[in-house]
Amino acid sequence: MASVPPAPPPPPAAAGEAAAANLRAALALLSALGDGGLERLVLCPGSRSGPLAAAAGLLQRRGLLQLHTAIDERSAAFFALGLGRASGRPAAVITTSGTAVANLLPAAVEADFGAIPLLLLTADRPARLKGCGANQTVNQERFLAASVRWLGEGHPEGLALMADEDLRGMARQALAASAGGQGAAPGAVHLNLPFEEPLHAGDAALDALAAAAAASPAAATSRALGSPPPWAQPAQQPGAAWPGGLAGLDPHRPGLVVAGPWRGQPQAWSGFVDALRHWQHRSGWPVLADGLSGLRGCPGLELVAGYDLIAAALPAELLAEQVLRLGPLPASRGLQALLQRCGGRQLLVSEGDPRPLDPLGLAGAQWSSGLERWLAQLPALPAQALASAANRRHAASWLSADGQVQAWLDGRLDGDASAGWSEPLLARRLARLLPPELPLVIANSSPVRDWESFTPPDGPWRPVHGFRGASGIDGTLSLACGVAEAAGRAVLLSGDLALLHDSNGWLWHRQLRGRLTVLLIDNGGGGIFEQLPIRPERPEALDFERLFAMPQAVDPLALAAAHGVPGREVAAPADLAAALAWALEQPLALLRLHTERRRDAACRRELRRMAAALVSPP
Repeated sequence: MASVPPAPPPPPAAAGEAAAANLRAALALLSALGDGGLERLVLCPGSRSGPLAAAAGLLQRRGLLQLHTAIDERSAAFFALGLGRASGRPAAVITTSGTAVANLLPAAVEADFGAIPLLLLTADRPARLKGCGANQTVNQERFLAASVRWLGEGHPEGLALMADEDLRGMARQALAASAGGQGAAPGAVHLNLPFEEPLHAGDAALDALAAAAAASPAAATSRALGSPPPWAQPAQQPGAAWPGGLAGLDPHRPGLVVAGPWRGQPQAWSGFVDALRHWQHRSGWPVLADGLSGLRGCPGLELVAGYDLIAAALPAELLAEQVLRLGPLPASRGLQALLQRCGGRQLLVSEGDPRPLDPLGLAGAQWSSGLERWLAQLPALPAQALASAANRRHAASWLSADGQVQAWLDGRLDGDASAGWSEPLLARRLARLLPPELPLVIANSSPVRDWESFTPPDGPWRPVHGFRGASGIDGTLSLACGVAEAAGRAVLLSGDLALLHDSNGWLWHRQLRGRLTVLLIDNGGGGIFEQLPIRPERPEALDFERLFAMPQAVDPLALAAAHGVPGREVAAPADLAAALAWALEQPLALLRLHTERRRDAACRRELRRMAAALVSPP
């Protein structure tokens, strides 16, 4: 916990001046955040947060920030999280006091584990009202403490008692903490800001502050000409030169690269990909690319996409005694078992996240300053040097096995298309059908697992956003709306329960400037539970539908239409291309595909069994 030392002037006597002082303090804080690079702010309704709301309105009027509004704090926080994921810049959320703050926790947890910058500004009661039964006064300063990079607190008797320099210092520290660095990953920051009444300035104060701001363009000038904000710089972690060098890896002998979900900032992506191309050119090691790595379809890389289907059946000669692991561990149980079979030397390289990311306990070392900087600290290698013959043979064996499985999947799933939709078929078709570079957001549970297992390595490249930090279904639609807003357009692939869980996300329709297409896999409940050993052979032994699947009697097309969002059924795989062409032209649209979760669970088991048989030793 951190607080700013007070430098209070004498309390103003007049109520009007007290309200104006609250507004001036709120304006000073938000202006300082804007000077540091904050561009987007999501405002939730409330009275205690009135000074912050009025200040945000004044800054928006001057074109100094983009303001979004939301009645649901949870949805607001996830929308801001989507903005941060797609842009690499923290967005801010403003809420009133009380339980409004508790609704921010799911997004703060995801920001923490997903390494996404986020600012959470919560209005609070002054200290004199704490612990005495005052209405809407709770210990909200503790609600988010376990999931934020920094908790900054305003003066306990009111933000108006803080000097401008203290407010600017709070803003600088908040932005720096959210951006990570200095041994921490990016994440959420909580500023808890007490306000003493009266809260709402009158017309005269509003007009005076607006006129003063309009007459002084210094803030706008400093934003245009100042140094880049922290998130525009490469991640800087301690240890620019690492004595470990290769950490025991030998690029002249066969090895593997395992690329997990991408959690770096967008600004680091191109350098990361260039470094990976360079390493593969020198070593020849095949890259096993997780569906959320963002690498599938990336030109200039030799990728293996079907590892999840074949890992358990691979012959010993395809294993490797050394592995370069990039980012968090993929969720594939088969790949995890493969890494345990490999043993040997494993080096884990993360993109600015120094926290332990090796639940298997196999990595001998972890470098947290990113692949580009890890490669840069190695001895220079001749640009024309080629991988060894042994390495090329090892990689060719991997690519041959994957190619065999991919060709078989194409034939098998295309042959099944006449029977209607299956979720593996949808993942495979969608990977090739969506336009290149169109960002894709994938909901947790079944959709993200099918994307890992069944999408090919040769579809067009696109940014892929999955929120596997804490792997919840909170805020799925709002997250996707935030990504679409920041990126200009996006597609969301979601199951029915995940979409319904965030039905307030449809309210973004009226404000959304980016385009979003939602593809809904409607399988009548929690399809992921069909893939777990839960359903008993005798139905009377356990009420599986009620206790686990929990199907809901809601028409998603009608629910979307009630919010003004158009939608269509996609009855057959042959109809998908035309339906997508229509939906991608809408500001926000819903496409609904019906699947049968029990049949799909059986289909996945059969696909895995047959794919493994293709590569297993005779």
